[in-house]
Amino acid sequence: MNNKLYGKLIFELSHPGRRAYSLPKDEFGSHELPSAMRRAEDAALPECDEMTVVRHYTNLSENNFGVDNGFYPLGSCTMKYNPPINEEMAALSAFNNIHPLQPLSTVQGALQVEYDLQRALSALTGMADFTLNPCAGAHGELTGLMIIRSYHETRGDSRRNKVIIPDSAHGTNPASAAVCGCEVLEVKSTADGLVDFDDLKQIIADHPDDIAAMMMTNPNTLGLFERDIPAITKLVHDAGGLMYYDGANLNPMLGVARPADMGFDVMHLNLHKTFSTPHGGGGPGSGPVGVREGLEPFLPKPHVVKNGDKFDIEQPERTDSYTVENNHVGPFLGNFLVIVRALSYILSLGKENIKMVGPLSVLNANYIKESLKDDYELPIHGLCKHEFVFNGLKDKSTGVTTMDVAKRLLDYGYHAPTIYFPLLFHEAMMIEPTENESKETLDGFIEVMHNIAKEARENPEIVKGAPHTTPISRVDDVEAAKHPVLTFRQLAAE
Repeated sequence: MNNKLYGKLIFELSHPGRRAYSLPKDEFGSHELPSAMRRAEDAALPECDEMTVVRHYTNLSENNFGVDNGFYPLGSCTMKYNPPINEEMAALSAFNNIHPLQPLSTVQGALQVEYDLQRALSALTGMADFTLNPCAGAHGELTGLMIIRSYHETRGDSRRNKVIIPDSAHGTNPASAAVCGCEVLEVKSTADGLVDFDDLKQIIADHPDDIAAMMMTNPNTLGLFERDIPAITKLVHDAGGLMYYDGANLNPMLGVARPADMGFDVMHLNLHKTFSTPHGGGGPGSGPVGVREGLEPFLPKPHVVKNGDKFDIEQPERTDSYTVENNHVGPFLGNFLVIVRALSYILSLGKENIKMVGPLSVLNANYIKESLKDDYELPIHGLCKHEFVFNGLKDKSTGVTTMDVAKRLLDYGYHAPTIYFPLLFHEAMMIEPTENESKETLDGFIEVMHNIAKEARENPEIVKGAPHTTPISRVDDVEAAKHPVLTFRQLAAE
């Protein structure tokens, strides 16, 4: 790599007259565009030779950090593993060259994929049936809440428009409730990070007839299992509400516990989190929604069903009803190739090995937590599940913040964990290794985190000024947010 060229913009590598291509001789003559459609001056495009272009974009691509580069401990993001076999299955021409409007007789295999995944997810969660139509987790939340609203309205109970949500919830929960036309009632957390049962009882007592549902993530955003879940579900059910399970943190539950068995009525899960599809970067998502027995009629259509040895699609009824079961919530049958990847992952593990997902994710998270708690402040002690939260460095006298630690990790070749979330702690640092990482990988991360804590004590300025080895060093985050530079202006020739 030519370090002198590395990190420059393609415009800065431009030289007049250089070309990266050679076009054949024009055999079609000149065809002028109308003057109203023409530029007043030539476009300011870079002029570079082919090798410069290839090297420039290859170097840029190597700045992208992903699962193929190394370990990244982002919390509340879950899946960081995408087996190559999944990509092979999604690349099969029989899957990626079909059209959703083909005759059903020609896509029976694709419909079986959808049907088999519906049944697999039902078995894993205890739900009676699933729709695969929603295209993301938040889209699944909205769909689930629409199902709940339809359920109440069908029973003539349209006044139920309040949704209880813990203060530690993912931000999409209250947002989805608001989009669905519901009012959010926030329930507090106790000092140990769990739902305050007494506060919940008071909320329900204050609203005895208009509770539509309670949304919960279990384990919660702090990585803690809600110990009072049987009492919570009973309290909400007795008040006439339904329980909604945010499946963003399902990994540690696989093979250990099922949401339906905990008393949840409706749930969504993220195929792009729990079942191995690449997560992040704006890639395709999928947020299937499952319902307990008795709520299946409220699932949105279209929906794949099996009739004898053939697969068919239930279409929405053509009525004036605005209930979710009579309306599309996503195009056709969801993000199909994401569904293919998820089923591939489940079948690869099989029922014998998928039960190991939960215990291994819990083991890895607790191993990191216990290994680092002497250097990093652990605000809530005890067993965590798939993720946990530190409140910055234990030694606050260094002046080194969570942001500084995150920036310094870049120098060591690690992606930073989730920082300043959840909002319960001022210097929050959420770490989640998932079930897929080896002990050697975890030990390497632990060693680096200890090194950074040592640097903070002995030479804090090196941490505060990080990163030092990246193409772009420490930036002014506030200035970048308030005054982003989104275009390149060619400097006048000297």
